[in-house]
Amino acid sequence: MPQPSKEPCKKEACDIQACLTKNNFNPQRCLKVIELLQSCCEKCQYNSTHCASLSGLLKTSPKKEKVDA
Repeated sequence: MPQPSKEPCKKEACDIQACLTKNNFNPQRCLKVIELLQSCCEKCQYNSTHCASLSGLLKTSPKKEKVDA
């Protein structure tokens, strides 16, 4: 029986890389897979090396922009 990965969110991070490669590195075309990685990172409380790249990807998502008051 295969052992579970010790690195959470690896699949989601790989899916983003594949999506970016397929879409000429345009993150706007990969928002769904980026959101899946964000969800995974939230579930594991960002306890994954793959969550470190999430902050840069979220800057490209119009839904996630912060508004300064």
